[in-house]
Amino acid sequence: MSHAVLLVDDDPGVLDVLASMLEDLGCEVVCATSGSEALEQLQRNERISILITVINMPGMDGHELAERATRLRPALKVLQVSGREPRRGGLPMIRKPFSEEDLLRVMQRTTGAC
Repeated sequence: MSHAVLLVDDDPGVLDVLASMLEDLGCEVVCATSGSEALEQLQRNERISILITVINMPGMDGHELAERATRLRPALKVLQVSGREPRRGGLPMIRKPFSEEDLLRVMQRTTGAC
């Protein structure tokens, strides 16, 4: 079964690379470039079971997005991505840069997906 992943990053280039990695791992990927767009996607697409969000982005950061998204959908699994931000709230995080193999390992351990 394919997992529907909501991928959020304000950098379109990074978003494309991460989406390709997730698709290679067998995930269905829905992309958003902001926290508000991500929340809209969550409200429209009930198949989404995993949120992967970069932490550092303008407007609503990844921490706030994770908090608001899990209030909307308590069963949502969250993985945060960052190159420099500290972990907060006990959510799983993967540090940039990472390989597809690193992503697979973290996804299996934290979300049970892929």
